[in-house]
Amino acid sequence: MTIKLSWFTALLIGVLPLCQAADTPAPVAQLASSLIPAAPVRESALGFDKIAPPPGAFMLRGTRPQGQIEFGVRSDEVATKALLTLSFRPSPALIPTLSHLKIYLNDEMVGLVTLTAEQLGNASQVQVAIDPRFISDFNRIRFELVGHYTNICENPAYSAIWLDIGKESRLDLTLQKLPLTDDLSHFPEPFFDARDSRPMTLPMVFSGTPGLTEQRAAGILASWFGTKVEWRGQSFPVLYNQLPAQEHAVVFATNDRRPDFLKDRPPVTKPTVEIVSQPGNPYQKMLLILGRDDHDLVTAVQGVAQGELLLRGPSSIVDALKPLADRQPYDAPNWVRTDRATTFAELQQYQGQLQSDGLQPSPLNFTLNLPPDLFLIRARGIDMNLQYRYTSPVLDDGSRLAVHLNNQFVQDYPLTRKNDRSKQLLRIPLVQGVRDGSTSLTIPALRLDVVNQLRFDFDYAPTFIGGTADGRCETVAPVTNHVLIDGSSTVDFSGYRHFIEMPSLRAFATAGFPFSRQADLAETLVLVSPQPQPEQVTAMLDALASISAQSGYPALKVRLTDNWAQAKDQDADLLMIGSLPADLKEGGEVNLLVDAAKSWVKKPLRQPVLNDVDGPAADRQSESQTTIVSAGPMAAVVGFQSPFFEQRSVVALLADSPRAWQLLTNAMNDSGKRSAMFGSVSIIRESGVNSLRVGETYYVGHLPWWERLWNALATHPLWLAALAGVVVILFAVLVWRLMRAVSRRRLDEDEDDE
Repeated sequence: MTIKLSWFTALLIGVLPLCQAADTPAPVAQLASSLIPAAPVRESALGFDKIAPPPGAFMLRGTRPQGQIEFGVRSDEVATKALLTLSFRPSPALIPTLSHLKIYLNDEMVGLVTLTAEQLGNASQVQVAIDPRFISDFNRIRFELVGHYTNICENPAYSAIWLDIGKESRLDLTLQKLPLTDDLSHFPEPFFDARDSRPMTLPMVFSGTPGLTEQRAAGILASWFGTKVEWRGQSFPVLYNQLPAQEHAVVFATNDRRPDFLKDRPPVTKPTVEIVSQPGNPYQKMLLILGRDDHDLVTAVQGVAQGELLLRGPSSIVDALKPLADRQPYDAPNWVRTDRATTFAELQQYQGQLQSDGLQPSPLNFTLNLPPDLFLIRARGIDMNLQYRYTSPVLDDGSRLAVHLNNQFVQDYPLTRKNDRSKQLLRIPLVQGVRDGSTSLTIPALRLDVVNQLRFDFDYAPTFIGGTADGRCETVAPVTNHVLIDGSSTVDFSGYRHFIEMPSLRAFATAGFPFSRQADLAETLVLVSPQPQPEQVTAMLDALASISAQSGYPALKVRLTDNWAQAKDQDADLLMIGSLPADLKEGGEVNLLVDAAKSWVKKPLRQPVLNDVDGPAADRQSESQTTIVSAGPMAAVVGFQSPFFEQRSVVALLADSPRAWQLLTNAMNDSGKRSAMFGSVSIIRESGVNSLRVGETYYVGHLPWWERLWNALATHPLWLAALAGVVVILFAVLVWRLMRAVSRRRLDEDEDDE
């Protein structure tokens, strides 16, 4: 959005009004102060629990002496002060003064901590001032331990060489706003900045209560921002005819309906996207979505979502949009391919993810996002064609590559000194299979989820260095090992059917399913209130953005309606915002109803202790219905089968007050609270999220009848045993009748011979 200024220039801008007041007449200084307000300053405390690799604390060892944290600075801000507070505990076996910790910022040494005798074995804390001139857009603070435990014959793999950095460490930054130019060529900055790891908050402003088409335009734009935000989380507070205090904002306006602060702008003749400063505040920008009518607003945001690379200058006009091809089911960009094998190069999310270096190279991690309805039960296994390269060990010392899926061990392969290139065909088992005396893996069943973590550990056996038999000391300089997973390696999820038991709020919370089955939400209908409150519009925008953040594609074809009668005629999955239609309340299809401050809930007969355990259908039968009147806020997410189409689902987002809508929005943007959603009902209160599996279930997808039969019998072993008994009896009767017929024929032939 702007050329990043140096910290000194930014400081000069901040004190410019003071200098003018000292060197110029008072009227001139007052005029300058009114035209250029002082640059806003904010304090940012980045805890290691947020910016360090999970779990936030890490240990530096002799074989892995380095660790790092990463942070970014927004393009519209500059750091004027930085202070690193480091909490650590060194090994008591280290030699004081000789052992020390080096601190680098972007490969420039900015600090040195010499370990003293008092610090060894004890919790310590030091503060290191960092020169803000070395802070850029993307930054990396690297820690390197130089540890010594003896003066001669040291072994870098000795277990007593360690230093533990605690998660209570933090980096405090003072950040100053920069004035921005009106240029769309840097869009989506400053409205979304990839350098900012915080959840994005982007207010959306309307002139008044928005209509359906205007809400659809806002929903498409919010979903596009969701694809950019990804894991960070997002929120779109809605305002009517007013601007936020200290935030960038998006404003929707037509020639006939505009907020008061845009009344003097000339009318537009085509869908238009502009960037301007907020009135009286050059540090906060507005993204104006302008059009002759509401349909032009939709065209403008579709132009942003599909042609962002063409935006430039202070204003851009969307002349035409021409769809070239329709999206296909299950082709979401963030999901693993299910029509063919997926290469590891496609799974790569950042440069250098496929390789690692060091005495003990760090593990290589990959994320596999799967469609929730991929039917992998009793599958033969997932084939992985693995190709990798590595530095050969000096000896055949037991070094090996270990493969883990969701922290469960899958297989390991030896790293030999004869070959530094290997190719393995690995089958990830999905069923229990233990076979002694063969090459089959003795591995318990692995459970694949929607989001899966695949980890490759290259474990090199440490080389011990020390004295020889005659008392001489021989030291060897350790050699850095290099490991790499070839990008042409593949994992194959093709050939599996799509079939899932519903309702499943876990599938909705973690993957936006069933709406994300079509990445552009072409088969989604959103039911909103005729006169929505700002909190309800915010919930709708956040829901669409969350779905698109998980699928990786904006909701370009989503449809909206405020008429329940229209939903009956459209073959689509329904997303309800705000309230339930009267016939649904009377029919009792839902398990939870929030109406003002009165609520009722049905509890199942038996609730599993673990959230990811699916109990038998009998346990989900309703045991009781409880009605409670309370003044506290409560929201709910409810899933049930569409009453019109058996292969369609309904997800309702309900709340009983403005505070409840805020609880719902916060829960949908919190990954921890989303992981607590499952079953058919999730109740959201001040204390957190509670979920229930209750009521009837249904199935979405297709399985041939024989696979359905086998699946049903496999979950009911008594039925399977009874059917097996019947089959054995029928087979025995058939064999008996066949043998009897053969015997009778022989007797007849013997009688004829006589």
